[in-house]
Amino acid sequence: MIIIGDRKIALKDFYKILYKGESIEIDKKARKKVNENFEFLKEFAKGKVIYGINTGLGPMAQYKVNGNNELQLQYNLIRSHCAGLGDPLPDVYVKATMLARLNTIIQAHSGIHPEVMDLLKELINRDVNPLIPEHGGVGASGDLVQLAHLALILIGEGEVNYKGKWKPTSKVFKELGLTPIKMHIREGLGLINGTSAMTGIGVINIIHAKNLLDWSILASVMITEIVESYDDHFSEELNNVKCHEGQKKIARQMRSILADSKLIRRREDHLYNGKTEQVEVFKHKVQEYYSLRCVPQVLGPVLDTILNGEKVLFDEVNSTNDNPIIDSDTKNVFHGGNFHGDYVALEMDKLKIAITKLSMLAERQLNYLLNDKLNEKLPPFVNLGKLGLNLGMQGVQFTAVSTVAENQTLSFPMYIHSITNNNDNQDIVSMGTNAAMMTKKVIDNTYQVLAIEMMTILQAVDYLGFKEKMSCVSMKIFEDLREIVPKFQDDKIKYKDVQNIEHYLHENKLHFSLKL
Repeated sequence: MIIIGDRKIALKDFYKILYKGESIEIDKKARKKVNENFEFLKEFAKGKVIYGINTGLGPMAQYKVNGNNELQLQYNLIRSHCAGLGDPLPDVYVKATMLARLNTIIQAHSGIHPEVMDLLKELINRDVNPLIPEHGGVGASGDLVQLAHLALILIGEGEVNYKGKWKPTSKVFKELGLTPIKMHIREGLGLINGTSAMTGIGVINIIHAKNLLDWSILASVMITEIVESYDDHFSEELNNVKCHEGQKKIARQMRSILADSKLIRRREDHLYNGKTEQVEVFKHKVQEYYSLRCVPQVLGPVLDTILNGEKVLFDEVNSTNDNPIIDSDTKNVFHGGNFHGDYVALEMDKLKIAITKLSMLAERQLNYLLNDKLNEKLPPFVNLGKLGLNLGMQGVQFTAVSTVAENQTLSFPMYIHSITNNNDNQDIVSMGTNAAMMTKKVIDNTYQVLAIEMMTILQAVDYLGFKEKMSCVSMKIFEDLREIVPKFQDDKIKYKDVQNIEHYLHENKLHFSLKL
C-alpha cells in the first residue's frame, strides 16, 4: 500500500498504482490538514466576496450569488461543463487523472471537504473509472471540461467503466456501497479548476516515452550488430568529449548491452593495423550511416527531454493548481492563476517532438535494412523468399513511413496555439490537454513503427545466421519475439504479427532508462 500525502509523490508511485495494482491510503496528518483548511475557509468566507463561492464564474464573476444558491452554483458548475466530446480516455489515463487530482487536493489549499479525497481514493482502489472524453479542455482555468466529467461521478451522476462495462454511476455506487460527495462550500470549483487531466495523461506519456527509448536503444544496438559495426561511435572516449549527459548515458547503455557481442569490430584490429596500404576500395564501411553512427547524439536529447519532462510534471503533480488558493496558515485567500497549464503544455510539446524524432530514427534504420544498395549485405526488403515472386517486408514499410509522417504533422506545438475564449476572459490559454493527447497519439504511433522495425531485424538476423553471435540481451529479445512471429519466407498477412509485437513492446519493459 502506498501512503499519499506524507511526502511528494513520484513517477515510481504512479507506476506501482497504475500498472502494478498497488492500493493507496491517505496520510492521517495530511487528511487533518485538509480538514483544517476546509474549516478555515468556511469561517473566513462569511461576510466576504470570494470568487466561485458567492460570485459567478469566469467573466460572470461580477455577478453576486446569494447565499441560498451558493451550493447550487457548485452543482451547476459541474453539470454545465460536462460538455466533452470524442472517445473516452482509456482507463489508465483516467486513473492517472484521478490520482493527480487527489494529490493536488491533499496539498490542503483547495478548501474542500475531506470526503472528496476519501471517495477519490475508493474509486482508484476499486478501479471505478469515470467517463472522461478526450476533447474539451483548453488548459487555461485548467482542464475544466475533463475534470467536470470526473466531478460528475463524484456527485453520483454520469457513467463509469467498471469491470469492463459502462454503467450508470448511481448503480455502481449502490453495488459498492459508496456515497456521493455533497457540496459544502466550493467543492465544484475546487475539483474542476486545475491541471490534473493534462498532468495525468502526461505522466502516462512519460512512462511510455521511457519504454520507447529503451526499445529504440535496443533496436539500434541490434542493427549495429547486424552490420558488424566498428565500436568507436559509442565509445566512452568519443562521447565523453561532448558535455551532454543524455548522449553519454545512451552511449554507456549501448556499450553495456554490446559488451559480450561477437559481432562488433574494433577499429584498431582492421583499419589501424598497418595492413591496408594496398587497399583502394574498402568493402566494409569505414563509417556507418548517421542513423547508426549518431544514435547517442540523436537519442541523447530524447533522454534529456524525457527526464526534464518528468521533473516538470511531478513539480505540477505535487503543486496546488487551483484558484483561489486557500491558505489557512496565513489566514487568507489568494486569487491568481495556478490553474494555467503552460508548464505541462510546453513539456508535452517538447516530448512529442522528441518521440517523433525517435520514430524518424527508427524509420531511417528500417529503410537502411530494407534497401540492399545501402546495407550491401541483405536481400531487398529483407526478402527471405524468392526475389521477384515474394516481397518480404515491402508492404509494412509503407505503414511505417505513413505513420512517421503523421507524427511529424502532429508535432506542431499546441503551446503557441492559444485561442481566446470565455468572453475574452481566458485571453491566453495553454492547450495543455490537447498537447498531452497529441503526444499520446505520437507515442501510440511510435510503438507501431518500432514493432515494424523489430520484425525486420528478426528477419535480418535469421538471414545472416547471427543469432549465436549477438549479445545476450539481443539474443534473449530475438528469441522472445521469434516465439511471437516465426521466421517467414513465403508472403503472409502481416498486420496481426505487427500488432502482436507492438503488444509485446508495450508490456515488456526493458528498464534501461532506470539505469540511465
